[in-house]
Amino acid sequence: MNANSKAQVVTLESPGTVSAEQRLKELGIKLPTPPEPFGTYVETVQTSNLLFLSGMLPTEGHGAKFVGRVGAELDVEAGRKAAQLAALNVLAVVQQHLGSLDRVTRVVRLGVSVATSGDVREQPKVADAASDLLQDIFGKNKSPCRLVYGVASLPLGTPVELEVIFEVAG
Repeated sequence: MNANSKAQVVTLESPGTVSAEQRLKELGIKLPTPPEPFGTYVETVQTSNLLFLSGMLPTEGHGAKFVGRVGAELDVEAGRKAAQLAALNVLAVVQQHLGSLDRVTRVVRLGVSVATSGDVREQPKVADAASDLLQDIFGKNKSPCRLVYGVASLPLGTPVELEVIFEVAG
């Protein structure tokens, strides 16, 4: 190497080269059985390269795993666990619909509704649990824009509901 040469650093695996399905395995995440609708609607609608998900709740089987409002019956940490479970349900539904999470090219939008009582102001901390999981699976470069709402009540009495829009490859 001469004085004008620069050392070249080569990394074998950059964050963008690991697929979403590989990340699930690396993180030891086993997705739950995708939830079924609790009413007259479908879980997903795809139009062109956009996949819209119905509101995803923190459910297991056909019932709510978490019930209550953040700041009343539940604390912020329980709200975060509920948001993470709802995000796992999102991933399960997307995987079922697309056949593979690797078809996701971008998480476009994440809407998070958090049922709270009184003057709770920590909705973003609850929402971060869902954002963090999506980022861990898809990477920072595919992070969505986000809206967080505090609401009085959500379906089945759950503390969190997620609304997600994905961009997908053909």
